[in-house]
Amino acid sequence: MPYGDITDENVKKAIPKKFDLICAGFPCQAFSIAGYQKGFNDTRGTLFFDVAEIIQKHRPKAVFLENVKNLKGHDKGNTFKVIKKTLEDLGYVVFDKVMNAMEYANVPQNRERIFIVCFDPQQVPNCDSFYFPRKQKLTCSIHDCIDISENTQKLFYNNSMSHWDELTREIKSKNSIYQWRRVYVRENKHSVCPTLTANMGMGGHNVPLILTDNGIRKLSPKECLNFQGFPNNYIFPPTIPLSACYKQVGNSVVVPLIQRVCLQICSVILKNF
Repeated sequence: MPYGDITDENVKKAIPKKFDLICAGFPCQAFSIAGYQKGFNDTRGTLFFDVAEIIQKHRPKAVFLENVKNLKGHDKGNTFKVIKKTLEDLGYVVFDKVMNAMEYANVPQNRERIFIVCFDPQQVPNCDSFYFPRKQKLTCSIHDCIDISENTQKLFYNNSMSHWDELTREIKSKNSIYQWRRVYVRENKHSVCPTLTANMGMGGHNVPLILTDNGIRKLSPKECLNFQGFPNNYIFPPTIPLSACYKQVGNSVVVPLIQRVCLQICSVILKNF
């Protein structure tokens, strides 16, 4: 359960003294190509150093970090160099890899993220045996994630909305997912879902659109969860606003890919017992 602001000293004091693994996903907006790319000049970007402080104090056996792909190339690679050097200066062996959900998790979403895995070689002497998951064939399609019976009216577009003419002219296939890109409609040519973002529920230019028998609509929160690989029985409490559901999903991770990396981490740690 969320305990509170991890930058707060009282919250830091509540962290257990010993644990094997820390998972962290410090805010990506400071590094994303979708934002202003201010990096460590953005207060959201400095949260990494709070994570580093926790690592230094508690010395977990392993560290698992996730962020946007652009973290690797931000500021001509200098941002990532600082992150990697910080972790190495703490005594950890660092592995990193950019992976796409549709290539590594059998999830039909074009979502590239960088994954950083670190081990304390003093506690995990065989850490050099770690490797990231291999690519796997994409056998799931967008139709495995879309609910054709979904008929919630507020998800549908109509002729009272702006850009209606452009939408009806361009959105013709039930086998594709589209996006409104400020001034035009873009069809995702890979027959997968484009990257889900936190502003999907705000109307914005990144909202994924589909054509159904009942008209043009945006993806439902449940469908977005499907495109993130969440279990079928995972649901949002009914008290959460629709816009907040979309934000939660957009800020989330692809569950099967996280699971695959975690299994690799665990296999390395458990070899020491």
